Amino acid sequence: MPDTQTVFGLPAEKGRWGLVALGLLINLCLGSIYSWSVFVAPLAAYFSETLGREVTAGEVLLPFSVFLAFFAIAMPLAGKYIERYGPRKVTIVGGLLTGLGWLLASTATSVEALYVVYGVIGGLGVGIAYGAPVAVAARWFPDRRGFAVGLALLGFGFSAFVTANAAGALIAAYGVMATFRIFGIAFIAVLLLAALPLRFPPEGWQPKGWTPPAPGVGTAPVCECDRSAMLRTGTFYGLFACYFVGCLAGLTAISIAKPVGTEVAGVDAGLATLLVGFFAVFNGLGRPGFGSLTDRITPQKTAMLSFALIAAASILIWLVPGVPAYIVAFAVLWGCLGGWLAIAPAATASYFGTCDYPRCYGVVFLAYGAGAIAGPQLAGFVREATGTYLGVFPLVAGLAVVGFATAWLLVRPPETVPAPEKEREEEGATPSP
Repeated sequence: MPDTQTVFGLPAEKGRWGLVALGLLINLCLGSIYSWSVFVAPLAAYFSETLGREVTAGEVLLPFSVFLAFFAIAMPLAGKYIERYGPRKVTIVGGLLTGLGWLLASTATSVEALYVVYGVIGGLGVGIAYGAPVAVAARWFPDRRGFAVGLALLGFGFSAFVTANAAGALIAAYGVMATFRIFGIAFIAVLLLAALPLRFPPEGWQPKGWTPPAPGVGTAPVCECDRSAMLRTGTFYGLFACYFVGCLAGLTAISIAKPVGTEVAGVDAGLATLLVGFFAVFNGLGRPGFGSLTDRITPQKTAMLSFALIAAASILIWLVPGVPAYIVAFAVLWGCLGGWLAIAPAATASYFGTCDYPRCYGVVFLAYGAGAIAGPQLAGFVREATGTYLGVFPLVAGLAVVGFATAWLLVRPPETVPAPEKEREEEGATPSP
């Protein structure tokens, strides 16, 4: 198709970057869950002092896990609706639910209530909205898919830099429950406005002057698979397992960043809050950084590099649990999580194509939900059993070794053919707009 498209009144090659910027802004709001460690101590104090109930570390971390689990569950369910109704409408629905989850959290009178109003409602909202800007970036950037997806997702990782510091200031000034309410109102307003310009390119559009490489070369997909065809490949299971390990390591580090800083590394609470924001910078930069590497050196080699870094960082904090090791190790762990949130979507598009991308990546993304449940709960279990979070890190290092081997053996171009179009239509998918 000739390049006659305009975006924001500009030629599509330039205007499409505005859609990536909106994706970044949307993910900045959606990624506020990554500031959860700042809420842990104030929530525990609130339930203890105001409501007269003692809560454990595992109980206060569980809303984080529930949120991320429902986030992951909603992703594959929302995929077909992104195709059917378009990214704008889906993002609006997800944005409303996200903000509602934060608003209702301000009324919670127990940890169990937080599981439902924050974890379930807020998590579903983020899961519904999250896939839309990812799909928009993947469709508008066939020439630089990994970088564009990573840049759109930069906001999700970078979010904690903004929201952790904002939450710390608001909690100190107004209390933890008022902070939930303020965040909820702000997220509804921003997400609805940012969703309005989102759209897919017309079918067959490609950047002017760009020639698609041969299948399996560079950014070209190895084949165009629908979801059922993808599930019949070993590549999918290898990618899923690696994504799970990468997310488990990173989400564990995110959920316990502040308490590890104060309890293990010995930094004061104020500095630990600032460091959460510092780590978020690495989480954000890991997305375009690893996404660009995925474009250049293949998803497999990028995955193996991430696991080597995760293992090295985990061993460092385990053997030398001081302030320098804490800062270096957590910067790497947060960065690698950001990396996996670019590696996995870019790899899905590279190996399986974009004809059924929202549903395909939605299934792959379930690995994130599994890591979200396992990681923080593993940390809480180790803390309750040993009295310290330090024992988490040799376990993470061991899993990283498994991930490295899995990537080496299975994360490679699939030997498969796409399922017939008829099968795709019978499953309820619609062709890409």
